Amino acid sequence: MYNDSMDLFIPGEETSGLFCTLYSDEQGNIFEEPDLAALGRSWDEMWEMESSDMIPMPEGSTIMVLPGRHSVGVERHKGEALCVWTYEEISGKGIERPGLAVAALLPIGFTRILAPAYVLDERKKPIVLPLYGYTAMAMRNGKPYVAALQTDDPSRWDPKEYNTSQLPELIEERISKSPNNRLLKQLAKCSSMYSCPTAENVFYKRWEGGIPVSPVCSAHCIGCISLQPSECCPSPQARIDFVPSVQEIAEIAVPHLEEASSAIISFGQGCEGDPLLQGETLAEAIACIRAETRRGILNLNTNAGLTGEMAKVCRAGLDSVRVSLISAREEVYTAYHRPFDYSFSDVIASIRQAKDLGVYVSLNLLSFPGLTDRKEEFEALSDLVDKLGIDMIQFRNLNIDPDMLIQALPAPQEDVMGMGKMIDSLRARFPHVRLGNFSPSSEEL
Repeated sequence: MYNDSMDLFIPGEETSGLFCTLYSDEQGNIFEEPDLAALGRSWDEMWEMESSDMIPMPEGSTIMVLPGRHSVGVERHKGEALCVWTYEEISGKGIERPGLAVAALLPIGFTRILAPAYVLDERKKPIVLPLYGYTAMAMRNGKPYVAALQTDDPSRWDPKEYNTSQLPELIEERISKSPNNRLLKQLAKCSSMYSCPTAENVFYKRWEGGIPVSPVCSAHCIGCISLQPSECCPSPQARIDFVPSVQEIAEIAVPHLEEASSAIISFGQGCEGDPLLQGETLAEAIACIRAETRRGILNLNTNAGLTGEMAKVCRAGLDSVRVSLISAREEVYTAYHRPFDYSFSDVIASIRQAKDLGVYVSLNLLSFPGLTDRKEEFEALSDLVDKLGIDMIQFRNLNIDPDMLIQALPAPQEDVMGMGKMIDSLRARFPHVRLGNFSPSSEEL
């Protein structure tokens, strides 16, 4: 259940700067409870929210009610964690019903500090949450706050820049120029049905445009956003079901690189598997594109398990690559990504190959509070960055049901640093490494 309107907040009493617990009734009305201090979640622990963790909820955030999960807070005078309770009149009798937990979905450019705290409804098995990046939120002095920090400039990804009234006309106009291009029709679907920013940018002729090329993947990541078994959570988008031709790829990429401002073409989108599984086609397409134009950036998002294919696409003229990983520790990486026919050592070899061939390498760090900011994770990540000469770390709030993740991964062992401190420590240790959320354009490299 989503709620984009602040009008549904029903405030409690003035709280003198304290962060108060939020909860929802079954109709989606959101209340604050001034007697309960708000909690957030780090892995499987509940932490009281502090000012250093919180920022006013950014414009473009979405609020989600979490079914089957009770809101929880700390009773201020007793220091005890309690569920929030609301009351509902049924047949003239007051019956206690737990308030539902709420969470924020952040716009791109903001990194989550804490996940939402809640208690599962013991009366029934809760549904698995849809695949989104749930962030803890609270109220203070009548205004919503989230446990997050800004880690990049989100202006190019402002929701107001997308889904404009001109988009349908722009889609129709572009497809009329290439009516047989299956990729354009796929991007039109991704724009209209899934509001994918990189798909829409192809039609707006600006910034980062996405081109999917692979219907299959080299891994079976827990919580994959484009392919899930029927008994799991619904995927937020459908995967491409064909391999495009070199001509179809170039027919979109060349005009975009030639005409768009801060032009990037990215292979490896949320609606596909791993592009390196189509390495021959991709390498040929990249060479074809670069024969036509040297403008802009050709970027690849990949699991990087296929070292030979990585070498092919890099030699063909790839400019940058972003490698997805949840951890620089092999046991955690393997438990989450569940790779087919490759290992973590192959990922390391692929990164080395790309660096040796002069390609700019970013890590797509899938982050979750209480995992990413553990001391052992920080040290392993730092070692990888140092040894491989990583150019950038891009933080991604992992889209997943928190309980699904905890059940699947080895339990963390060492102390939690906190996401903010972990990011500050990376900046201090690697001042030359760029930290952010977005792939850089040619002007930014």
